[in-house]
Amino acid sequence: MPATDYQGTSSPLTNIGRSLLPVRRDQVHAMESPIGGSASNEAEIESFQRRVADRFHDLASVPSDELLSLPWVRKLLDVFLCCQEEFRVILFNNIALVKKSPMDRLIADFYERTVKALDVCNAIRDGIEQIRQWQKLLEIVLCALGDSNVGYQRSLGEGQFRRARKALIDLAIGMLDEKDSGQALAHRNRSFGRHNTSGSHSKDHHHRSLGHFRSLSWSVSRSWSAARQLQAIGNNLAAPRGNEVLATNGLAVPVYTMGSVLLFVMWALVAAIPCQDRGLQVHFNVPRQFPWSAPILWLHERILEESKKRDRKNACGLLREIYQMEKCSRLLGELADSVQFPLSEDKEREVKQRVKELEQVLDALKEDLEPLEKQVREVFHRIVRSRTEGLDSFARGHNPE
Repeated sequence: MPATDYQGTSSPLTNIGRSLLPVRRDQVHAMESPIGGSASNEAEIESFQRRVADRFHDLASVPSDELLSLPWVRKLLDVFLCCQEEFRVILFNNIALVKKSPMDRLIADFYERTVKALDVCNAIRDGIEQIRQWQKLLEIVLCALGDSNVGYQRSLGEGQFRRARKALIDLAIGMLDEKDSGQALAHRNRSFGRHNTSGSHSKDHHHRSLGHFRSLSWSVSRSWSAARQLQAIGNNLAAPRGNEVLATNGLAVPVYTMGSVLLFVMWALVAAIPCQDRGLQVHFNVPRQFPWSAPILWLHERILEESKKRDRKNACGLLREIYQMEKCSRLLGELADSVQFPLSEDKEREVKQRVKELEQVLDALKEDLEPLEKQVREVFHRIVRSRTEGLDSFARGHNPE
């Protein structure tokens, strides 16, 4: 289903469904509470819900060729940081309620989820470093076959192709998904003209290369699993019951909202960026009455559909630029295997076209990869800072001077 279908069925977002707060408006106003300003709290919380919905509506409205691209992932992290800051302000404005039961338990559960998200941030930064190593291999290919290398030469020679082919083979090995590494390696080596009947040299080179890539990265332990970590973040994440909404003067709603946003953002990062055990089988059970549920559930469905495509099933990450990198390098490798020297004019034009496509991928990586890493780092530090502030507030509340 194209993105325009989503826009047609969900705009304006206020028609998606009503939040728990308006549903229980009369009950909240009738409730006797020692904390004043319930109408103000309700307006603040409803405004937060609408802003979350609007931001995810924008993310969900992009066409397929922009979904899971580097700019899209960066925008996703911007959305998370904005939601996190507004959530922090809501808690600060209602600090007296936050320290009381059952709100203290709900906040403690939320902070526990955020701690688990820190490991995901570390793994994603490792995955970004992995992509950076692949980027260096692409730069070798570009240096060997690009126009800057042949300024004083009439045509590309065998030496340039040998250098490019070696970098392309190393790239293919580095991009292998562990789940299908052996079979994929044999296929890739055939496509690059590396026919080896015994297979022993191929396997040795495979293990050495993968070991080299991992030694540059993976700050999480080798037994760590992104799939299990996502399940832990989502464990017992449930919409607040009516009595919880009443007892917390509505604050249980933004806590649940932010917990759901946290889970989705971490899941989307794991889907896009290479990391250990990337399983995407996380169940999003969000009630439809939340105004942000429709765009998040639609994005979840679109990303799952992307992961099921034939050419993406065994991908090490669904990031659009990874797909373009793999496709361009594979086509260029197949072309490199088929050339004969001296190159014909037609073959040289074809090589230059493939190199130009590769250069476009490199330009995208150069523009957005480093800013993405900085954003992931900022998400990490923002989570730590918010949790520290929250725990300090709890400590002051339980130990008044």
